[in-house]
Amino acid sequence: MSTSTGTRYEKLRPSQGFVIIAFLIVAVIYFVWRPSVFNPQAPIFSVLLYVAELYGFFTALLHLFMTWRLADRDMPPAPAGLSVDVLIPSLNEPVDLVRRTLLAAIEMDYPHQVWLLDDGNRPEMAELARTLGCGYHARGDNGHAKAGNLNAGLAQSRADFIAVFDADHAPARRFLVETLGYFNDPEVAFVQTPQDFFNLDSYQHRQDKKTTIWTEQSLFFRVIQRGKDYWNAAFFCGSCAVLRRSSLDAIGGFATGTVTEDLHTSLKLHKAGFHSVYHPHSLAFGIAPATVVPFLKQRIRWGQGAMQVWRREGVVFARGLTLAQQLNYLASMSTYFDGWQKGFFYIAPIVVLTTGLSPISSFSEGFLIRFIPYIVLTFWVYEEISRGYGRTLMIEQYNFARFWAFAWATLAAFRGKLKFNVTSKAATGSSYRRFMMPQFLIMVLSVLAIPVGLAMYAHFGKLPLDGLIANSIWALINGALALMMLLFTRASSHSRRNEYRFPIPLPARLRFPDGSITYGTVDDISSSGFRLYAQLPDGIRNGTEVEGELYLPSGTLPIRAGIAATIRAPSASPGETGYIKAIGCVFDWKTSADRDRLDLFLYGSDLQWQVQSLTEKNRTPLQILADLFSGRHPVHAHKRQWTTVLYSDQPGKSVGKKIGLLSHDLLLTFSPLTAGSHDATTITRKGLERIQIRTGVETIYDSPVAPIYGHVLAADHAETLATTARAPAGRGGLVGQAGMIRKVWGR
Repeated sequence: MSTSTGTRYEKLRPSQGFVIIAFLIVAVIYFVWRPSVFNPQAPIFSVLLYVAELYGFFTALLHLFMTWRLADRDMPPAPAGLSVDVLIPSLNEPVDLVRRTLLAAIEMDYPHQVWLLDDGNRPEMAELARTLGCGYHARGDNGHAKAGNLNAGLAQSRADFIAVFDADHAPARRFLVETLGYFNDPEVAFVQTPQDFFNLDSYQHRQDKKTTIWTEQSLFFRVIQRGKDYWNAAFFCGSCAVLRRSSLDAIGGFATGTVTEDLHTSLKLHKAGFHSVYHPHSLAFGIAPATVVPFLKQRIRWGQGAMQVWRREGVVFARGLTLAQQLNYLASMSTYFDGWQKGFFYIAPIVVLTTGLSPISSFSEGFLIRFIPYIVLTFWVYEEISRGYGRTLMIEQYNFARFWAFAWATLAAFRGKLKFNVTSKAATGSSYRRFMMPQFLIMVLSVLAIPVGLAMYAHFGKLPLDGLIANSIWALINGALALMMLLFTRASSHSRRNEYRFPIPLPARLRFPDGSITYGTVDDISSSGFRLYAQLPDGIRNGTEVEGELYLPSGTLPIRAGIAATIRAPSASPGETGYIKAIGCVFDWKTSADRDRLDLFLYGSDLQWQVQSLTEKNRTPLQILADLFSGRHPVHAHKRQWTTVLYSDQPGKSVGKKIGLLSHDLLLTFSPLTAGSHDATTITRKGLERIQIRTGVETIYDSPVAPIYGHVLAADHAETLATTARAPAGRGGLVGQAGMIRKVWGR
């Protein structure tokens, strides 16, 4: 559907609209009545709580306005002949990290020139750019931080369109092809895409035992930015975007003077009357903060920058903005004041229980019949308007984690010049305890306040029973939120690896020093190392050097590695050692070109999401209710287990020279496969097993180097034809396995 704005949009369902209307009616009734239960014994406390509640209702209204309608755009084709420069600003990032971003940027499909903008002025970066054939520019000073660096690059560029990526954001091949078409509209100043992240074990990611992943920024990039786009108010986020040079020239280049040049530049472009576009498909993948310390430092910088922009440019009364744009900017900038509101809510029950002073005179039936519907509908509406990306419990945990950081950031509205600090995304040695001390204190005080409140009620008569019960429940909820977040923070602070391992399965063949060969399945890999499940000899030890090949969609990749860990299965009998079921290896690359091939395959795509059927979206309360009443039972995917398989490429043929990967319901191949029944041989620790698989619908998974084809299997596909070989573990088993593979595969 579209309206006078000219933008087609996705509208809410009628049932969702009904819930929202009910919320608004209940909220008005509650807030009109609410002053009647102010406590005259604590007038300031009563007013502060009421203001905090009103602030929450105000932000809910802004959120409803932003996300009531989500832009639903058709992607126009990219015109030929546009001149494009890609600017990648860098300061102190590791060379390997910048290298893989440059590699991915170079491989983008549309003609372009890549520039490395090195504010660190490092010789190794100049050499990297020269080796890869990129443009290179280093400044004599670091004035205006990232914005100054981008403006210096802009001065070197002569292109009409500028793509910008942070040094850790590797773009997909199709990035330019999917974004440049929007510039057919001469009023469009920039096209922003989601800032997505490949390290799914970061501090801002949560993954359950199935395939659902919640991300702290999911709501912003999946819903809020689309809502802003409907009102021509989408933000430029500093990376993963393309900008029109003439529009930047019209506002004097990238905005300087604040620590968030992206938000500042967005506002100046919108004030100048330009249009923005949000392309909602993930086309670049970077590194999210691994632990709480960089996570909170990044949020503090964002909040401080928002306050600086607010002070310098104005929002509510900014000239050049439409009313809708003003409300969109107000909604995003005011979110940092949540820190004060949340902090008050965390401290309030502690104050009540320890002093006997309550901001509410009575928690009577009249209060409950108004408050409970209001609070239930508040969370219900949040889930519905978030379209399945909300997760109330998760967002409340992260509200707890960042409340003091948000509150601290708002003080920038009253401060002078701030220093721009680059966020280190990797795990650091900084102690998380200092950054989580406010949360720890609230947890401890919330628990200790309950027995104090009991004493206030039983011995001093300063606290009525209803106040004791209500505030004890409130304190317990706050304490539980704090405990959950502290436990997660502690667990995430112990990072074992410097690089994220992708859960992408690959077939592999390894050759051991004694000449034995094994085939197996890699399911955990980065350019630093991998984990392999296979039939393995008991005699292998840490430090053993192995060679072999990884099978990529683009062909075989020669590898050399050292065994760093052996993973044994549980022993069947006490006192015995279980067999080695997997090994962890560290790559020892023969050439940088080999490493680059793997990096190009791993980074710059959402392949791990595709092959593992991962999703960020959950069912909303209304969808759950509809399932219950209709008797539907949604199928929840589970994490896949993979095994290497040899298969015939045509139905009815014997096993041919094709290798792929098999899970319980999906076959992955590196070339198209005709639907039908195929002979296949699985390669597992137990040996080789002949089976027959029946493939159906074929799906193409986009990988940066070549397509991967996914084939849904029929429910009865796993019929075993015969056991070709079941070799025991050990050298003889390995030789037998390799020999049998040569028979059926021709190797």
